[in-house]
Amino acid sequence: MKRLLLAAFAVLLTLPALAAERVAVPRPANFVTAEEWGSKPDPLPDSRRHTPRFVTLHHAGVTWTTDRDPVTFIRNMQAWGKRRPEIEQPPRDTFWADLPYHFLIAPDGRIFEGRPLEYEPESNTKYDLAGHLGVEMMGNFEEQRPSPAQVESAVRLAAWLVSKYDLPLEAISTHAKVAKNQTTCPGRDFNRYCQGDPWPFRTWVEQVLHGEEPAIELGEPLEGGPTVLITETLPVAKP
Repeated sequence: MKRLLLAAFAVLLTLPALAAERVAVPRPANFVTAEEWGSKPDPLPDSRRHTPRFVTLHHAGVTWTTDRDPVTFIRNMQAWGKRRPEIEQPPRDTFWADLPYHFLIAPDGRIFEGRPLEYEPESNTKYDLAGHLGVEMMGNFEEQRPSPAQVESAVRLAAWLVSKYDLPLEAISTHAKVAKNQTTCPGRDFNRYCQGDPWPFRTWVEQVLHGEEPAIELGEPLEGGPTVLITETLPVAKP
């Protein structure tokens, strides 16, 4: 009997390890609800309702400096969207009843709730918006680097959304990939994590989905790319 057990154990050791099952990923702890930051949206029409199928990563495209306040930034974005027809010319003068994104991530890692998940997002580029959950990171990653806290929050948020809607890892993409040849969003210094096979970003998300800590490594600055972190970008001194 003992020999049979040892033989069975030896066979098990030669088998490939079974893939770890997904765990139920909780909503990230550093979450700021729309009510908490003072959201004041206008009603969204039922025609904009959708079924979430993708998680799409963006950056704001606006250089962030240490004197800025995330709550003020979000409130101003929401107010601006509702006034677009007054301040922009066609074809980019569409009224936005609420924030264009479902989530906005601050340099300190806080995740601000934006547009309700049951409504499709907005975009200045052309692609089928239905099904996309927009995750925007504050900053301009053509000119500055995301903070470690910001990247980790993006990873944990994406893992929560993938878990919540039972999506494949391939559902995670970037604005540049879904709106081909129209934008570089989410910027050169973040796009590096969304390339290759597998993507580093998807790998980090997968680790969270399996109950592990994500082994996030941002690496050295790219050659010719930005070198300063978003949390260290000082405002331009006035003459």
